[in-house]
Amino acid sequence: MRHMNDTSMELKHHGLGPRGARAIAASLLSNKCITHLNLEDNWIQPEGASDLVEMLRKNYYIQDLNISNNRLGVCGAEVISKMLLDNTSLLCLKLAQNEFNDESVKYFVEALSANFRLTELDLSHNEFCEKGGEYLGQILASNEGLQVLNLSWNHIRMKGAIALSAGLRANGMLKILNLSYNGFGNEGALALGEALRVNCSLIQLDITCNRINNEGVRLLCKGLEINETLRVLKLSKNPINVEAAILLLNTISNRPECKMEELDISNVLVNPQFLVRLETVSLYHPTMRVLYAGEHGFVPRKPAGRQDPMKVIQNYLNERKLRMLDFFKNMDKDSTMRIPVNDFRRHITQAGLPLNSAQLDALVQTLDREETGFVDYRDLVDTRNKMVRDQREEQRRKERKKRQKKQRSERALRSFHSAVRAFTPPPASRGALDHSTSPVHVSVTSLSSWYQEEEQGPSLRFSATKRKTTEEESVLQSQGAEQYYSSQGSLGSQCLSEPLTLLERSSSPLCDSG
Repeated sequence: MRHMNDTSMELKHHGLGPRGARAIAASLLSNKCITHLNLEDNWIQPEGASDLVEMLRKNYYIQDLNISNNRLGVCGAEVISKMLLDNTSLLCLKLAQNEFNDESVKYFVEALSANFRLTELDLSHNEFCEKGGEYLGQILASNEGLQVLNLSWNHIRMKGAIALSAGLRANGMLKILNLSYNGFGNEGALALGEALRVNCSLIQLDITCNRINNEGVRLLCKGLEINETLRVLKLSKNPINVEAAILLLNTISNRPECKMEELDISNVLVNPQFLVRLETVSLYHPTMRVLYAGEHGFVPRKPAGRQDPMKVIQNYLNERKLRMLDFFKNMDKDSTMRIPVNDFRRHITQAGLPLNSAQLDALVQTLDREETGFVDYRDLVDTRNKMVRDQREEQRRKERKKRQKKQRSERALRSFHSAVRAFTPPPASRGALDHSTSPVHVSVTSLSSWYQEEEQGPSLRFSATKRKTTEEESVLQSQGAEQYYSSQGSLGSQCLSEPLTLLERSSSPLCDSG
């Protein structure tokens, strides 16, 4: 009772439980002094959360509420979400480590789409996965109040990461986004890069420890090449090296209007080339801080493997336009189509082929498997043919790997643009909302239309997309082209973006088939 006239009440780690939470709620019903309430780690559970919610329906003075680590679960998420639909006083809400899962986060979609007062939300250390990322994307696409969002230490990956990035693309208010310790990977980095091409509000992005490698950094830089608002980028604890670090510096230095103030790559060892580039960047961005692990870094190179001796011989023949038969006959003086091993070694050495003794030993062992002491012409031809087959198979393997990598990127980009279309209200519904004062109801489903679209298959997806695009273009022509614009993704996929103005985008339902 002695702290009832203070502005802040700190009761974390007290083991209050549901009963203690009820007592606290009862004492705060008519309190007009306390604006910050911290009940972290008290195991209040959904029952205690219900009592706090009832208190907040009558107490309009509490602005900062921390109920992290209280085992709220799905039921607690539902209770808190209902409170957010009505509450107009809370500015900061911390719900970290409350065992929220994908089922929990769907309750926040409608609540946060209607709540424009809440500016800071902490949902870190929970259990959001792919579907949770989809719901969070819907929240970002429709909410216009949040400025700080912490989603660190979850399991957001793959399509969830892509959907969340699509929501970020449509958001015009968020300033700080913490996505550290998730699993965005390169596909998520691609989607974030696409989002940053359009988003003009985000100031700080933390993607620490997200399994993003050098290729992911390259895809992310496609967004950094255009973005003019991002000031802090945290990329530490990702599997990147100095090569990616130099790419980031080059991207920043190529744009004098870039606002970057801090680049965190604190696990990367850099080299002199990086330091020289950093000095150049500092001339245009003197206030920018770059955090790195230290010097003596290097760009790893794949060690040059031993060249196949048979390949060396084949290159020798190709340069001199000789057939294998002619080459062998020059060594086979008695025309028996077989020569002693020692003679074969001597002729190879005299011909000036760049083969060392170890390579010669390996070649002889391959040609004379039965250790007869002779090299047979047929064995030489068979070995050459096997080498050619192996080379072709290796080339096909590399091309297949490259093709699969490209397909993954294209698939991620298609998913991203499908999510953007799903989060973008059609012109007709937008116009109706602009003249409506009724509450906004957001459709919430376990799999949204964009997710289903990606699951249906290429032919159906492309035909549906083509029909939808044609219909949308005809509507745009009749209603005015200034409302929408079309853009090209970084990999060449066309999409319809969200409305240009925040006012048109506010309080609009998601295009979800339900």
